[in-house]
Amino acid sequence: MRYQILGRSGVRVSEVALGTLTFGEDWGFGVDRTTSARLLDVYAEAGGNFIDTANFYTDGDSERIVGELLRGRRDQFVLATKFTVETRTGDPNSAGNHRKSLTGSLEASLRRLGTDHIDLLWVHARDTLTPVPELMRVLDDQVRLGKVGHVGVSNWPAWEIAQANTLAELRDWSPFVGLQTRYNLLERSVERELIPMANGLGIPVFAWGALAEGRLTGKYLDGGQGRLTTIEPEEHSKVGSDEVVREVVKIAEEGGWTPAQVALAWLIARPGVVVPILGATRESQLADNLGATAVRLDDAQLARLDDASRPVLGFPQDMLRQEVTIAKVYGDRWRDIVDRRTVGARGINDGLHPAR
Repeated sequence: MRYQILGRSGVRVSEVALGTLTFGEDWGFGVDRTTSARLLDVYAEAGGNFIDTANFYTDGDSERIVGELLRGRRDQFVLATKFTVETRTGDPNSAGNHRKSLTGSLEASLRRLGTDHIDLLWVHARDTLTPVPELMRVLDDQVRLGKVGHVGVSNWPAWEIAQANTLAELRDWSPFVGLQTRYNLLERSVERELIPMANGLGIPVFAWGALAEGRLTGKYLDGGQGRLTTIEPEEHSKVGSDEVVREVVKIAEEGGWTPAQVALAWLIARPGVVVPILGATRESQLADNLGATAVRLDDAQLARLDDASRPVLGFPQDMLRQEVTIAKVYGDRWRDIVDRRTVGARGINDGLHPAR
């Protein structure tokens, strides 16, 4: 297990995170406390240290279970939870990103988790009713109170994250140090705006849905759907999603890996910092996913996966990546320019290369 830096915070986080959406049986697909304990132990034994939960996962049981399991070893982990989503039906103020929602949700999370501080508090989704300045100020208040170490953002548009962090910088408030978003080989539309924004601002990306609800394991090639059927797979690549999955399976067979390991290794190898969030209901499943940290895809394999799944980015990105445009903007010797700030895992200049 290797470790990444959590944005501009200095905190070290493992290259894969453990998601706890499956901790608790209230929603009908999760696991009990005993199995949750084994999953956490398997993750920790592999060197993992980032645990991701939320205030409403399994109606609060996820946080309760995590809190019980961390008793006596809380400081060994970077603990993250979320707020925004409604916690009391019929009460409009139990949802959203305003001060009342945040402070109430945070206090409840601290009680369930049995701790006096959260290492990273995620804003779970954009609430357009709450002004960005109000949100960034109340987040900073919680940091200054010592109840929150750092703050992150999930499911927001890129322009507004940039606005929020610029505001935080100008007013000496706590900026977002992490972005959580849906990202996988079948869902690369985030490369239009979100990923360039994150790389440009030095914000690591935590990828949920990293295996596309199991589709990238190859087990649904012959029909059937994953558990989260309400999340429709995006079709932004130039070929069908089954062709992408077949390429993943083919590379896995060639390397002696599993398709899940290949799909996760592709994410880890993306330019910038991308941390897949692993979710599991069985020890064997989690152990297999953790094996992705030992997989090193070579340039040819990465290129095959990129070619199979490359999204249509649209204007202006596609125009700016055309070789004729690059030659005009950067000069005819653009191939000789290497910007070490943006160089990707494949050792090519991702800011200029038209294939990226």
